Amino acid sequence: MSVNACSEASPPQTPLPAQAGGGKLRIVHCFRSPVGGIFRHVRDLCDAQRAAGHDVGIICDSTTGGDYEASLIAALEPSLSLGVRRTPMQRHIGIGDLTAARRAYGVVREMRPDVLHGHGAKGGVYARVFGTMMRMAGQRPARIYSPHGGSLHYAAETATGRVFFAIERLMDRFTDHILFVSDYEKRTFEQKVGKPRAPFSLVYNGLTPAEFEPVRTVGNAADFLYIGMMRDLKGPDLFIDALALTRDLLGRDLTAVMVGDGAGLEGYRRQADELGFGERIRFLPAMPAREAFGLARIMVVPSRAEAMPYIVLEALAAGRTLIATAVGGIPEVFGAGSPALTEPDAGAIAGTMQRALDDERAFHAIMPPPEELRARFGADVMAKAIETVYRTSLPITR
Repeated sequence: MSVNACSEASPPQTPLPAQAGGGKLRIVHCFRSPVGGIFRHVRDLCDAQRAAGHDVGIICDSTTGGDYEASLIAALEPSLSLGVRRTPMQRHIGIGDLTAARRAYGVVREMRPDVLHGHGAKGGVYARVFGTMMRMAGQRPARIYSPHGGSLHYAAETATGRVFFAIERLMDRFTDHILFVSDYEKRTFEQKVGKPRAPFSLVYNGLTPAEFEPVRTVGNAADFLYIGMMRDLKGPDLFIDALALTRDLLGRDLTAVMVGDGAGLEGYRRQADELGFGERIRFLPAMPAREAFGLARIMVVPSRAEAMPYIVLEALAAGRTLIATAVGGIPEVFGAGSPALTEPDAGAIAGTMQRALDDERAFHAIMPPPEELRARFGADVMAKAIETVYRTSLPITR
């Protein structure tokens, strides 16, 4: 019988199978949308796993992501021996799932993974269903699942939430290991789905050494910066409303830069215009985060829900001043009660914006120091812990 275990940035203390002590693995990462934090996480793992000598591949949706994401895939693909395979994967459950899943299953079988790692709700279902079907056909991949928030963002009392959590409970039976990226995510899973039957671990997202190099603020920088998907879950509307409230509180104009793509972009442009910002809010397409960090003095992460957002870690590692909502795993980065944390409410965010502007040097001093972040959120720590999880999850009869 499996023993559940959870430890910060470390795998469960169960014996390694005799054949799992080393050797090259064939690892396939399965996820739906190649955007945002999930895609960043997968790219980091691919880089580390390729450098460790493993054969690595990706299967993801072909209908999402823009030019920026396409450029990231083009840069990554030549280094992956199993390649990047893109096929349509619809976001919501529907009849089209059957055709999409059948096509994706054929692709995964051709890749012959030792480890099939599903990320997010749809990637997690695909990986575990495909892995189980492959076992029935004679292949024996380890079935790994990383929720990354995913279905856990739904409210338990809604019809959609009940459906997704029922699927999560069913899929738990076909899972060899669950990897949580924050203690918040683990607790939410237990509250909404139930304590996992499968072994599980907490392994924080990790940053590379280069990401701990400070980023300088450009000349004529804006007051505030938003970086993220242009969708309500990430709070760009809260950012704009809070900026307007702060402007009114201070009695002077403020400027901002908003970086990102998404279906809600035009609506946020209209919101900014209706609040009288005009060109004082610049909207820019998605770009590497470190290129955007220096465009403003203070960054705001106004998310309504998160698991463990990379953008928070990246900004702090780069030495930026940051305001963030106290949602998901974000307080695990700052520490509970940090004055930099606020509620996902425009008025609360505006109050913190005002305090940050009142004394920017003092506000910056409350940021977690890079040395502390490096010890807890290093990419090397993350990759090592996840590889050990893979090896503990390999069937003993391989």
